[in-house]
Amino acid sequence: MTAMLKSRIPDPNSQVPKVSVVRSWDPGLGVWILGVVVGIVVCPGEARAQVAMPAPSEIHGKAIPAPELADGIVTVRVVRESIGNNVPGQDVRVIIGGTTRTARTDEQGRAEFRDLPRDQGRAEATVDGERLTSDPFTAPASGGLRVILVAGIARAAERKAQEDQQALAEPAVKGIVVLGAGSRVVLEFQDDALQAFYILEILNNARTRVDIGGPLMIDLPRGAARAATLEGSAPATVSGDRVTVLGPFAPGRTLVQLGFTLDYGSSKDYTFSQTWPVALEQLTMAIEKVGATSMTSPQFATTGEVRAEEGTTYVLGNGPGQAAGSTTTVTLTGLPAHSPVPRYAALTLAGGLLAWGAWMAVSGRGRRQGARARLIAKRDTLLGELTRLEERRRAGQEPPKQAARRLTLLAELEQIYGELDETGTGPGGGGEGVAA
Repeated sequence: MTAMLKSRIPDPNSQVPKVSVVRSWDPGLGVWILGVVVGIVVCPGEARAQVAMPAPSEIHGKAIPAPELADGIVTVRVVRESIGNNVPGQDVRVIIGGTTRTARTDEQGRAEFRDLPRDQGRAEATVDGERLTSDPFTAPASGGLRVILVAGIARAAERKAQEDQQALAEPAVKGIVVLGAGSRVVLEFQDDALQAFYILEILNNARTRVDIGGPLMIDLPRGAARAATLEGSAPATVSGDRVTVLGPFAPGRTLVQLGFTLDYGSSKDYTFSQTWPVALEQLTMAIEKVGATSMTSPQFATTGEVRAEEGTTYVLGNGPGQAAGSTTTVTLTGLPAHSPVPRYAALTLAGGLLAWGAWMAVSGRGRRQGARARLIAKRDTLLGELTRLEERRRAGQEPPKQAARRLTLLAELEQIYGELDETGTGPGGGGEGVAA
């Protein structure tokens, strides 16, 4: 069963842009599916310089709080197709509180409205026959609002699509790609295991396809297992701990998203080392904080804790770009320890049950019937215990020892059901009591 986890790490400075990704993980089946939101906050000092301007379609009609403006002021900026291509001398209307106010844009494409009713309204303008309408907004009592209207978005998108098609039709040229500032690594604990998620933004800044001289190959860190691409990722091949992305690379962004389990053994410390085959524009990494979990790296410029909306705390590290061929080294400490004793105990118990099953197979019918009754009784007892542990796990009250016990119970029940099948079918046998 795939559970949808939604966690957005908040911006402690309220001015720092966020980059969001979505993913989910089914630990029982080992299936990676993209679907959950994890917002990573980039460090304030570098964000403005390295985060790209949002697409015009993403900000068209949006009202953005502007505390630097005087109370109640609303400015409406009109541009054509892109930010900076201002439309001066344009009439703009604000319909609010049953009234309509009109103003004309200045050389910066901005029309200013003062003393608006404290009511819900919208801004409108007609540019080259195209009617532009903002999202509803409410004139603030404190500070102001900035609204932007973008004309020609559809035309710009159509032209861009034609340019992209033309670029894809041209032969690939020799060149390079980089991992953009939106790339990041997120580590989370799921079902007592450490899961790693890579969101890699492969950027080709050329106008044509680029051939980097071969595939882009990424060797995952020590302990990586069960690696797979996430739904929505660009095509990539995963073989063991190596990820291969075939070129040539189209202009713009190619998004590769990966997930894998990171086995750090029974130690509470682990050194995470990742070598980047191409340059990384910005280092961003986060790990879910469980107990004393922390991380340090000489390559981090800043490290701190941030809290997701649902309450999960992450340790977040940010650093400058890394050169092609460089290795990011991060020390993880205070990880939940995993004792190998429960696993060995389960294997020993499983071996004993197998031997018992073999002995039962050569016994007489009467002995088999007696053994079957004992197996059914043991099965019922273990199912009851497993049900109680499962209820605690779902309620978030499962300590590590109970998690280990739950795994042992599953191993025992698997063996018992196998032995019940061997002793015959009919009432009370072969799957009786198994949840549908």
